Order: sequence, then structure tokens, then C-alpha cells
Amino acid sequence: MSGLYFDIGRKARDLLYKGYAHQPANHLQGFDCSLDLSCQIRDCLPGLRTLFNFSVPDSAKVELQYLTDYGGISGGFGLKADPLAGQYSPLINVSGLLGSEFLSIGTDLAFDISTGTFNNFNAGLSFNSDFLIASFHLNDKLDTWKASCCCVTDPSTETAIAAELKHTFSANDTAITIGGQQALFPFTMVKARIDTHGRIGGLIRQELWEKIAITVAGDVDLFDIQGFPKIGMSMAFRL
Repeated sequence: MSGLYFDIGRKARDLLYKGYAHQPANHLQGFDCSLDLSCQIRDCLPGLRTLFNFSVPDSAKVELQYLTDYGGISGGFGLKADPLAGQYSPLINVSGLLGSEFLSIGTDLAFDISTGTFNNFNAGLSFNSDFLIASFHLNDKLDTWKASCCCVTDPSTETAIAAELKHTFSANDTAITIGGQQALFPFTMVKARIDTHGRIGGLIRQELWEKIAITVAGDVDLFDIQGFPKIGMSMAFRL
């Protein structure tokens, strides 16, 4: 998903999903691991910025964005891993965003060079205010629609709640996810979420020296009686 389109609904998505325990594709003696590297070069030319992102072993991407006061456009080239085929697929992404701080619409296209087909098509709109941020998406070649909202109840402690309603037509599946967050201390954040599929997750994130952040997260599926809770730890460095 391209960077400009990714900004639509980002507040709710980050609150509900960012930092939680996940299942990376790389397995080492019972442990799962991954490595994410990202870099952004701003104002390489007026209005232009360049982004690099590498997620080992899943993907790699280079993107160029052009931004104005009322919109922007971006194009990128990347490689995405196909675990079943054991190979990487080259993709071209084009993304656009138009609007203001109050209302914006955007779209994202992904073209698979190896097959000559459109890998993905997404469209969305966002409504933004001081107390509520809401968005609506049509993703996965219009197979999935999603509505989400995020409300900040206390900016001083970053206390916020978010909800997401998602329906996938091909699977005839509907899910609701609700979550919240609060900063216990200036550099300590806790988050929790639950969805209608019985998955419960939580995390605590601690920043150190404003440059390093350590996150410990857990996730459990209440409907999977034979499964085990997932626990993960991540460390982020900001230069």
C-alpha cells in the first residue's frame, strides 16, 4: 500500500494494529523474527520526498512522493515475497490523495510486472475533526469494505478509543474490532483491543532517551482451544 493512501484512516489503524504481536515469516529454532528498516529523505527537490522501506524477509520498496497543499501523488517500485511460490514478485505502485485537513479522498493501484495484472486496487475517504477521525475504504480489488473511527478523549495523556467494522465479500465474513490506548507516563504507552472473532491483544511501549522504543505485546485467540498465546517484543531506533 502506497504511503499517501496509507494516511487515510491511519489513526484508527495504528491504535488497533500497530505494535501488536504478529507472526513473521522467518522462523529460527522456535522463534519468529523479522527486520524492518525505513528511511525518508525530505525536500530532495521542492515538494518531493523519497522513501525507502525494507521488511526482511517480506518486502522491499522505493517510493517518490510529490506533495502540494491540497493533495499529492506518489509512485514506487517494490518486491513482495510469495511464501507459497518461494519467490519475489516485482510490483509498481501509484497512489494519489486529494482534499484538505477536513475531508480527503485517495486511491492506490498496484501492478504486478511478472504477471501483467493489477495486483490490487484500493479507494478511500477520510473525515477529520478535532475530536473525531473517521474513514471508509474499499480494498482488495473492492472485495473488502471497511469503516473506522478514532476519538481522542484526553490529548494530555494521549487517551483514545478506536473502532473498525470490516466485511469481506468473498469470505462472507464480518468483524468488529475495538481498542483503546493511554499514556501512563510521558514515555510509557499501553494499548488493548478485542474483536468479534475472539482475539484479544495488549501491549506496553516504553521509550528510552527519545530515540529507542521497546514494545512487549501479547495476543490470544479465545476460540482456538488448542492454540497458544503469542508474545512478541520489538525494538525501534529513531535517528
